[in-house]
Parts: sequence; structure tokens; C-alpha cells
Amino acid sequence: MTTTVVLGDDHVVFLEALVTVLEQREFTIHGVADSLAGVVALVGESRPQICLLDRRFADGDGVEGVSAVLAASPQTKVIMLTADTDKDGMFHALQSGAVGYVHKTGGVANLTRAIERVARGEVLIDVPASWHERVRPDSSSDMHRLAAHLTRRERECLALLVEGFGTGQMAKRMSVSVTTVRSHVQSLLTKLGAHSRLEAASFAVRYSLV
Repeated sequence: MTTTVVLGDDHVVFLEALVTVLEQREFTIHGVADSLAGVVALVGESRPQICLLDRRFADGDGVEGVSAVLAASPQTKVIMLTADTDKDGMFHALQSGAVGYVHKTGGVANLTRAIERVARGEVLIDVPASWHERVRPDSSSDMHRLAAHLTRRERECLALLVEGFGTGQMAKRMSVSVTTVRSHVQSLLTKLGAHSRLEAASFAVRYSLV
């Protein structure tokens, strides 16, 4: 069974191109809308698994619309797909119930992986490396908001980083492959806005994340 998707963006040309690209990758597109009200109505009618939602619409802010989308279809997973660089907007989107925040500069392969991972139940923050400084936490509350989106396995990896475990040791302790460990670690670094394993471990200790 393919993943069903509704797309919301106020750039019609971008929408049309994205539909073609996602259909080529065997996603089922239930519809597109170029207004926030249109997205909410379409999601309510079609109940897709995923809603890709832009940040800016003529009739409102996509971040503010996350709760309306979820009210229309509680089982739908919302991914913000945006070129926006507003740290507070990202926090607000996640607090409102979005389970993904993906930057438009990441490319099609990146977006495809993000949809697949979110459909499997993951929470995903995928922004350019150059954007990390903008999303890094300014306070303990910011850090805990970011850490709240770590998966159980990512938290386990973070705890092992604090203990000084290397990749091979972590894989053995967790009974998973080295590749899996690397994937978990990269994901937690992105979510925490950390540049390195050492910095992530430092955050964990400083803010009592584990």
C-alpha cells in the first residue's frame, strides 16, 4: 500500500512539480491546495496519511494551521515543508502537533526519505547544516522542547554518548548494526542542533536530558 499525501503550498508551479516527482516515487497524491483553508478542507475530505504544509499562505500561517489540519483529520501526520528559517516557528509547529520540519533546499531524495520515516512513526527535523546556528537552543526550555522529539532509540544513543561509548560499542549494547547507530546519532544531532557527538553529550549533561 502506498503512502497517501496532501500537498499545501501557495506556489502553484512548485506544487505541480512536486506532484509529478512524488507520483514517480509511488506516493499517492490525494490532492493539492494553494490556500490554508483549502488544505484543511482537503485533508478533512481525503484523510491522507501525510500532509506536506508550507509555512506561508495568503490566508494564514501554516504553523498556525497545523492544529486545524489535525482537527480535520487526527490520524494525518503533518510535515512542514518550508524555506523559512524561523527557529520559533519550528518550535511552534512541533508543539502544535507537526511531526516533521523539512527545509525545501534538501532536495527530492531528502523529502522522500522524510515522508517515509514520518509515515513509519518517526519525528523528523531536517534542516541545512548552515541553519544549525539558527535552531540551536537559547535556554533550557528550548533544549527540552527539542529533546522531546527524540525517539526512544535516539535517547538511548544519547545516554551512551554521555558514557563515552563509541559506535561499535553502542551497536553491541543496543544489539543493532553500526549503520543503524550512525543513523540514530545523526538524527539526534540534527534534532538537538549539535555539531558533534561531544557537543550533544555536553547538552545532555548540562540540561539533564538523560
